Amino acid sequence: MHKYISRFFLVVGVLLTASVMAGPVPSSPGVSAPELGRLGTHAVGVKTFVLVDKDQVDVLGWDPKSGPAPRRDRSLTIDLWYPATLAKDSVPEIYSASLPSEPPAPPTHFTMPGIAVRDAPPEAGRFPLVVVSHGAGYVTVGMSWLTENLASKGYVVAAIRHEDIYTPAGFPQILLRRPLDIAFVTRELQRTLAASGQVDPALTALIGHSMGGYGVLTAGGATLDPQSPIAGIIPGGALAPYARGGTLSDAMRAPSVKAVVAMAPAMGNLSAWGTSGLDGITAPLLLISGDRDHTVDYKTGARSFFDMARHSNRYLLTYLYGGHRIGFGGPAPDEMRQNLWNEDWFEDPVWRKERVLGINLHFITAFLDRYLKDDASRSAYLDGLVVESDQGVWPSAPPQTPWAAISPGGEGITLWKGFQRAHADGLTLMHQEAAPAK
Repeated sequence: MHKYISRFFLVVGVLLTASVMAGPVPSSPGVSAPELGRLGTHAVGVKTFVLVDKDQVDVLGWDPKSGPAPRRDRSLTIDLWYPATLAKDSVPEIYSASLPSEPPAPPTHFTMPGIAVRDAPPEAGRFPLVVVSHGAGYVTVGMSWLTENLASKGYVVAAIRHEDIYTPAGFPQILLRRPLDIAFVTRELQRTLAASGQVDPALTALIGHSMGGYGVLTAGGATLDPQSPIAGIIPGGALAPYARGGTLSDAMRAPSVKAVVAMAPAMGNLSAWGTSGLDGITAPLLLISGDRDHTVDYKTGARSFFDMARHSNRYLLTYLYGGHRIGFGGPAPDEMRQNLWNEDWFEDPVWRKERVLGINLHFITAFLDRYLKDDASRSAYLDGLVVESDQGVWPSAPPQTPWAAISPGGEGITLWKGFQRAHADGLTLMHQEAAPAK
């Protein structure tokens, strides 16, 4: 017990230092966050390294006059967050990155505070592995709300810097490489981090936002349709070997995946998997989306994917009137608040971002704890809930009940477990058990 108390106060100390240095920390949501959204007890370290996927197809280098696309080594930078052992004088990371500004302006640079300490020694133990894929044109820094929070709860979390060419010309590369990058990184980290004793490779989850959502659905088991419109977008017939029935289709699949989370997942509008490809997902699946997403369509996207992934025990959390930014960033940094284009990389037009992150973290934590750590107690936060959060009730409590009291769920209480009274509106959660295999 003593070591957990010490860890807790060390995490609090680092968090306070980060807050003083650079404002609110995205991985530590505010007091309105549901119960499981808050930071865990582990201190957090972060390090960065490069993995090389050798001899890969370069679709952007394809020239129809010269035959097949050239092959090159593909370098991928990985940011890794993990439970760590910190010195008392540890200084938390201040992340920095750039995002495209409205043309013709150059990219805008911003900073974001964290709780992780650069290159801190890892804590002893074998933890589950989570691989994270950001959206097209986005950056791993904007996923620190998730990566740090999960690491504080006993997960090793790897975010891939996809470094997209965020133009129409670069789109074919993104389509092909997302699932390939995710599957390659997962295999490599399962091998190397298991060898060092840091992860249990049999306990792996994938999480993605937008094009990262498309990537994790594919790497998590969905098979791409060789007749899909995306086959015509990727030049030189480069998709065919990796699509359903292709000789290299296994290269797109990450091994030992026990859970998949896809936030605002893309490619429903292009029917990437056809009518049957999502059948291939057998791991539990959590879809998170806004029903007013103007970047990827909700009805042909997350809502349709929920129906099509028939062989998965699956959930769909929907933010009513929520948009595409539900899976990226914390509240917009000061540098990104100078015009609406930049601010819209981070903020939702309707939902307060700190609130969104707290809800996301609550449900992702419950989901991963349940299906990756096999914590059966987390089922109460996911299963048997009223579909519409507004319909949940909590019978009148004595006057001395605190304003911020958390719903315990259970008999006679249908307000979603873990939420505070009057703080569970505007959401729906659908659940469907997996259909039996034929």
